[in-house]
Amino acid sequence: MKCRPRRTIPATLTALVLLAACVLIAIVAIQLIIGQSPLISYRSVTDTLHSTHWSDATTLIAGATFALLGLLLLLAALLPGKPTVLPLAGDMDSGITRRSLRHALQNTAANVDGVSRAKLKLGRRTIVARIRTDRTNTAGLTDAVRAALDQRLDQVTPLTRPAMKIQLRATRNAS
Repeated sequence: MKCRPRRTIPATLTALVLLAACVLIAIVAIQLIIGQSPLISYRSVTDTLHSTHWSDATTLIAGATFALLGLLLLLAALLPGKPTVLPLAGDMDSGITRRSLRHALQNTAANVDGVSRAKLKLGRRTIVARIRTDRTNTAGLTDAVRAALDQRLDQVTPLTRPAMKIQLRATRNAS
């Protein structure tokens, strides 16, 4: 189970652009049916298109822009995002959200004796724990945090165990 994030932003933008084009076409069609002068004249559009050449700068810029937008939408659809649910070892359909795992590990690191504040960043393959302490002697604190995080990961049992990096910062210096 690797629930991937939905591509809501590219899909919403594409849908809104298509909706606007359809509404504009529908308005023009209704105006033509009821005999009013259309918002956009068919004759002016065809005259503009007939007078435009493939080698014109505006045509090349518009083509390049649409090609770039199409490529970006295609890449957004094909490239995988960060999984929102990480699979767990054991049951086939068991998983934990990235947010829940990050909070569980952050609370575990914050509860280690000597840690005044813990921030945790959960990447694709790594966990970066930024630990602050008020102690002047920080010997063994990184090992204690690493052991606590390892123990918590053993309890959670993710399918792929991320590598761990611990950054320790003491707010007071030894005098």
